[in-house]
Amino acid sequence: MDWAEELDRCAGEYLPDLEIKNDETMSRHTSFRIGGPARRMAFPKTGEQLVLLTDFAHKCGARPLVIGNGTNLLVPDEGLDRLVIDTSAGLNRLEMGAAETQVTAESGISLARLADFAQKRGLAGLEFAHGIPGTVGGALCMNAGAYGGEMAQVVEQVTLLDPECGVKILSGAEMKFGYRRSILTDHPDWVVLHAVFRLYPGDGAEIRARMEELMGKRKASQPLEWPSAGSTFKRPEGNFAGTLIDQCGLKGLTVGGAQVSEKHAGFLINRGGATFADVTGLIAQVQERVLTATGVYLEPEVKIVG
Repeated sequence: MDWAEELDRCAGEYLPDLEIKNDETMSRHTSFRIGGPARRMAFPKTGEQLVLLTDFAHKCGARPLVIGNGTNLLVPDEGLDRLVIDTSAGLNRLEMGAAETQVTAESGISLARLADFAQKRGLAGLEFAHGIPGTVGGALCMNAGAYGGEMAQVVEQVTLLDPECGVKILSGAEMKFGYRRSILTDHPDWVVLHAVFRLYPGDGAEIRARMEELMGKRKASQPLEWPSAGSTFKRPEGNFAGTLIDQCGLKGLTVGGAQVSEKHAGFLINRGGATFADVTGLIAQVQERVLTATGVYLEPEVKIVG
């Protein structure tokens, strides 16, 4: 019995209400609109389901891949012989915390909804997150940030699942946030369940105005009208990836259906029908040409899944 059959047996016996799909096309679940079928894809609705499912997956040898909105993923066209767990469908509970300035959010909550929730209660600190398209779980993994703000500034504690040790609670400091990384970078099998955010009182109208200002900047400078995974490369020390790519004359460079955006060179976009090979080929070309011209190696920010 292979891992998928064993997982089906365990889930059928212990999680009969859990939705699991066979050969679900990943292009439906990634912002790049690229990716072949995942052999199994599950949609847990509670933290308890997620914990049990993850435990079954490891025992069956399923190599679980936990995703939110799939906004930072590049998935092969041939698909994945893995169990993909989508938290965005059901793990989206949001509530005030024990203190008046605390908000508790499950891993599948979108950052936009989290920021809106805080704004409506007169809590500031998440304005930067409103336009980031991902979910809480992914944002914590990569310490997502924009316009001078980042998760490290607002996270008080995180409850996560360590397959080896069970559920544990880490403080913001214990998350070891850095530029586009956290402790989860070193432990990719750990799974975020929920997080507590520590915010501060503010004027609701002013918070909303700041959110709209930042969204306006995004729309003016980023190719939001095209499928992409956001910024393709991490910011190199002392510079900006988009600036270097632009200076090398690479705006508009195209491989198949993938293109370096003419609006913002830091974004690689799907102009229509782009394949995994198109995007990875374009990434390699940009890296090589920027390295040759400037001596700077651009490290991908997008997560290439295998």
